Amino acid sequence: MVDRTKRIMAAACASVLLAVGACGETDTRTEIVVWSWEPSMEAVARQFEANNPDIRVTIRNTSGYENLNSAIQDGYGLPDVAQLEYFAIQQYAVSGQLLDITDRVSGYGGFYTPGTWASVQLGGSTYGLPMDSGPMAFFYNEDVFAQAGVDATKIRTWDDYYEAAKKLKKIGVYIAADTGDASFYDAMIWLAGGHPFATSADGKTVTVDLTGDDGTKIFTEFWQKMIDEGLIDTKAETWSEKWKRQLGSGDVASVFAGAWMPAMLLSDVPGGAGLWRVAQMPTADGRRTNAENGGSSLAVLQSTRKPDAAFRFVDYVCHDAAGIAERVDGGAFPADNETLASADFLNKTTVKDQRGISIPYFGGQKFNSVLSEAAENVSTGYQYLPFEVYARSDFSTTVGKAYAWSGAKYEYETAKDRIEAGLTNEDGSEIKLPEHPGKRITLMDGIADWQKDLKEYGFNQGFTIR
Repeated sequence: MVDRTKRIMAAACASVLLAVGACGETDTRTEIVVWSWEPSMEAVARQFEANNPDIRVTIRNTSGYENLNSAIQDGYGLPDVAQLEYFAIQQYAVSGQLLDITDRVSGYGGFYTPGTWASVQLGGSTYGLPMDSGPMAFFYNEDVFAQAGVDATKIRTWDDYYEAAKKLKKIGVYIAADTGDASFYDAMIWLAGGHPFATSADGKTVTVDLTGDDGTKIFTEFWQKMIDEGLIDTKAETWSEKWKRQLGSGDVASVFAGAWMPAMLLSDVPGGAGLWRVAQMPTADGRRTNAENGGSSLAVLQSTRKPDAAFRFVDYVCHDAAGIAERVDGGAFPADNETLASADFLNKTTVKDQRGISIPYFGGQKFNSVLSEAAENVSTGYQYLPFEVYARSDFSTTVGKAYAWSGAKYEYETAKDRIEAGLTNEDGSEIKLPEHPGKRITLMDGIADWQKDLKEYGFNQGFTIR
């Protein structure tokens, strides 16, 4: 009887243990949260987990520094790792939000291109690892350009670009869209040889001279002409769903963007596969110079409770050959010297989508060879502000007013011309004349307001402003 009781109890215990094993397993892995907008990051995270089974990575497609700023201010909801563009690194490092990883990256300097490595340094310390770089390039829909009778490979100057825009307008297509993107505007000033900002070696004195800077004037005058003649769509905000649809439909035929764009095009405009191509940037005078537009790092937040796990992920994404290869296959433009010089990279003709399928997005073109040449042409000496994140947020409320005015004026004049011609809407209804936009606001008016705001902000932050 006793033996039978023991057997029953043993069986019961075994059943309980099996139930616990089946239903009560707990995940003992260390979880880290990563904020990143790069399309390939999810695939990289799964690859990292396979090689690091003690860590679980949650990727959140979170962009916009207002989200990070809100999380910092609230004190909760912060990621362990964040993708930060190079222009933003300094501001977050200065304010103590990023983990100093200097001791963890001894000897890493020669692995990266000089410009990208310099971008993650501040005061002799390292605050992130370079993910990619953003030498500018001219991405265009070859099919639409051909319909307009334009050979985009022959566009070398801004005058060439202007003439192409007029031909595209005749078939109802905008050459580009811009509602006031500070990142784009800064890059184009750089491309024009401008140097409106400077910071002293000790970081205490900041020069802001947008209204007197020649490069700023050159680009602003050119872009004002493009907008005034209705050659730029000033109603479709870059990265909005409307803008993506217009790229997909061919209503907007090209983009000036950084070399990271292939991955974004494949992700946001998959229907354009095979139609798009890449060329060197046209410049004001046709010289083969270039500028950077974006480029990002991965940084560990000072607030993380899991700095070791967070750094291991950053290191895998940005420094491990397998992590870099996965991102490059997805269309990222690398920041490390070895990949940039490899034949596999230079001869690549496909971009891997999120399913892992290789897509000849650029119609068989060796697009990385074009982008590598673009990287070689980047001029040096351009400086960002030590409060660049604020500067770019303020751009929309200052220079952005000029875009809004130009768009309203174009709509007013278009409606007026259609009414005078006796036309109606497509449904036969009467065309209503919109309200007149009022006194003209030019881009230079907006630039002057932007400069005023930046000087005031810098002064209030304790900088000596020139």
